[in-house]
Amino acid sequence: MNDHPGHSDTSLGATLSSIARTLQAEPDVDSTLAAIVKAAVDHVDGAEHAGISLVERGRAIRTVAPTDDTVRAIDEVQYRTRQGPCLDAIAEHQVFSTGDLAAEDRWPEFACAAVRFGVRSMLSYRLFVTDTTLGALNLYSRARDAFGKQTQDDGRLFATHAAIALVGAQTEAQLSAAIESRDVIGIAKGILMQRHDVDAVAAFRMLVESSQNANLKLHQVAAWLVEHRRDL
Repeated sequence: MNDHPGHSDTSLGATLSSIARTLQAEPDVDSTLAAIVKAAVDHVDGAEHAGISLVERGRAIRTVAPTDDTVRAIDEVQYRTRQGPCLDAIAEHQVFSTGDLAAEDRWPEFACAAVRFGVRSMLSYRLFVTDTTLGALNLYSRARDAFGKQTQDDGRLFATHAAIALVGAQTEAQLSAAIESRDVIGIAKGILMQRHDVDAVAAFRMLVESSQNANLKLHQVAAWLVEHRRDL
């Protein structure tokens, strides 16, 4: 994504289409996250490092798939000080860009720490689909004023494709987990039916009661039973 007057929408569209196909081909969530940050560094002008701040259970935020330890260290400063472009991108649903972090007054404590790590520019995009915020895509550079207006606009399109790919990977992972849990519960029911000479309804009731007594999720109890069936 070249930031110059000759840049064409056709070229950008072709690049984004290629990136989207690459992201959708990844086999799981972790691979998709890694592919997103790699593509960001490869295709967004000025980006030297990248990472994703992932929102979990609607509240907790953690860094995933950082391109290097610098990203993780800088993000930890944001989480600790509760200030920085990443957190504001998530909270205020906007794109946040810095010029020279050494002169940044919006997040003074964070900015000073980022400069000590050698980063002088940041660009943070909220990753979202509909009203669901997945987190933020964060880009870092050692150069001052690394991200121009055209780069910010191009990066916004990239972040949109990345969010769609990420939510697709998360949905697929959830479906796979649900199918796996259903299969494990079915096997556990079969074990109980055979061992106790009961029907499927009674076997399921036994699993539910064990789940409640052990304060574990149903699929966890079922998995334990399947794993230890030879020991029982």
